[in-house]
Amino acid sequence: MEQRLSNDKTPQLKHISKAAEEIVSYIDNRRKGIVTSLKTKWTKFNHATMGGIEPNIIMTIAGISGSGKSSFVNSLETDLVDLNKSEDLIILSFNFEMLSSKQVGRKLSYKLTKTTGELYSSGYDGDPVSDNLFEVIEKEAEHIKHYPVYYVDVPCTVDQIHDTIRKFQFSEKTKNKWLVVILDHTLLTRGKSGEQERETLANLQKVFMEVKKTGKTTVIQLSQMNRDIESSERITNQAMHFPMRRDLFGSDSLFQASDYVIVLHRPELLGIKSYSPNNWPVQNKIYMHFLKIREGEPKILSFINNLKYNRIDEY
Repeated sequence: MEQRLSNDKTPQLKHISKAAEEIVSYIDNRRKGIVTSLKTKWTKFNHATMGGIEPNIIMTIAGISGSGKSSFVNSLETDLVDLNKSEDLIILSFNFEMLSSKQVGRKLSYKLTKTTGELYSSGYDGDPVSDNLFEVIEKEAEHIKHYPVYYVDVPCTVDQIHDTIRKFQFSEKTKNKWLVVILDHTLLTRGKSGEQERETLANLQKVFMEVKKTGKTTVIQLSQMNRDIESSERITNQAMHFPMRRDLFGSDSLFQASDYVIVLHRPELLGIKSYSPNNWPVQNKIYMHFLKIREGEPKILSFINNLKYNRIDEY
């Protein structure tokens, strides 16, 4: 149902009959299994998101520092490649927060169930890497080298992000491929001189709303929470534990643009001993709050915190 690629700046008109034919064809292809979503390793997540990651959507992942959002998206990036072999997929990752090499280090941690401290022979997580383990690391790294993933390490402006995505969408090597765009994270996008952060964020969302409709494109962006959720009033009042729309920085533009808004939350980081009036446990738990599902109702999923191995596992 994606729009046809075109260099023509004039908006294309589409009669409702064409749109009706497209949605009926889409429904038919979904029921026959011809069209599927990109599966993740999390069954509960797949159920909440129309079978996994869909094309032509924007998914926003937010959380406070240390909530695991970068590890979540890193492992998601890995799983999209490993679990969807039949899809012709390509990933464009704007990785403004970490070096791409360190992102690959997290993938190795995830796959080998080793902390990055162990992999980097930090001296605090056991002995230096043995020859046998190093052979395993080299073998796994060789496998990762063939992933269809392209990184942008240097923070960009909104215009540079737009131009890079459009170049991918119109490139011969990505023609007819499913393009997944990942941005980590929104507040590291460079603004124009004199431009406020919220204005930059709003302009970024306009770009994402445009590019998601072109070809078979999915946008996954990471964003930050306001500090209000860390206030003593919120921590001591169980009725105010859950993240809310206003807790997201630039929530108006994010909610308008996004098809999914998901907050990863680790209450134990804030010293909370019992989460919400439901008295949910917090030790080694990550709660995934779906604040917006365009085609469904908000919900909360619980996961096990295995972030030392850059993993979030199903409970």
